[in-house]
Amino acid sequence: MRETAKASDLLDWYDTHARTLPWRTSPSDRAAGILPDPYAVWLSEIMLQQTTVAAVKSYFTRFLLLWPTVEALAEARDEDVMAEWAGLGYYARARNLLKCARAVTELGGFPRTRAELEALPGIGPYTSAAISSIAYDHPETVLDGNVERVMSRLYAVLEPLPDSKETLRAHAAGLTPDQRAGDYAQAVMDLGATLCTPKSPACGICPWRAPCTARAEGIADTLPRKRPKAAKPTRLGIAYVARRQDGAWLMERRPDKGLLGGMLGWPGAAWGDERIAAPPVEADWKKINAEALHTFTHFHLRLDIHIATLPQDVEIEGLEFVPSIAFHPRPYPLSCERHLTSRKARSTLPRNNSANCPE
Repeated sequence: MRETAKASDLLDWYDTHARTLPWRTSPSDRAAGILPDPYAVWLSEIMLQQTTVAAVKSYFTRFLLLWPTVEALAEARDEDVMAEWAGLGYYARARNLLKCARAVTELGGFPRTRAELEALPGIGPYTSAAISSIAYDHPETVLDGNVERVMSRLYAVLEPLPDSKETLRAHAAGLTPDQRAGDYAQAVMDLGATLCTPKSPACGICPWRAPCTARAEGIADTLPRKRPKAAKPTRLGIAYVARRQDGAWLMERRPDKGLLGGMLGWPGAAWGDERIAAPPVEADWKKINAEALHTFTHFHLRLDIHIATLPQDVEIEGLEFVPSIAFHPRPYPLSCERHLTSRKARSTLPRNNSANCPE
């Protein structure tokens, strides 16, 4: 008869093998009475949604240098935060990050319970459980991709994800201890990230190798099972890239809600199955022999690029000009680099249009 999995075995392993992460309070520091910073826990959890630890480390460090406290972040300009967020994806998360920072500042600090945390912008069930557990040691069930993989193997759950999520959550809840809940949550995540990996799990050195049902049955590397993903559709559109005679770029600000909400971008009609011609102003628009390609989480995007030079006195309701000196492609979700995809494309622009486009 196999052994029963024990949280204490995993915590013993974690005390020696915990990853060193810029937002983490080590198990030895916690044992010495050093408490985690809820701001660091929250910021890292928001950044880690749909993003890898390796990619987040530099962003997290940069954010803390610029905004070392939640109060400092609350006072930041939206466009500055959006610029620093570029590359992390899901700009709605960045907008909610600011809203949450401002709400927390008004409250005088982060709340401690899941219910109170979930009342804040951008915090859902997983993030609230992670913050409550890691920052405050509440015995909440934290279920991310690593934990799902560990539980599916430990208990040999054959039902595919996402159908098996609640079963995996129940298994995870049954193992969550009342003491050191925050360390335990991070220990399971570390186990999944370092030993119980998607491919070639290191079962021989796993602290839960004895009670692991999938290891005993020789099917660990086949779990968790997942339903086949649907193919990503492709959407088409046109980007209208125009510059005024003084060098200012014509931009549009997208609606607050929806994809890329609140961000500046090149004007154009909605993306869809066909390209819709919708020039923002009457001008001598020229289609260049280059296409902008970008992949979002749920679809691929292909944009034709139309360019024009506009007279100095042009006025266009609902759009804005960004002065040449203030323009930098980094804050824009579909940047100058992605639209002006080649040296040939840049050379097609009027001479004064190429100065601010990166090589």
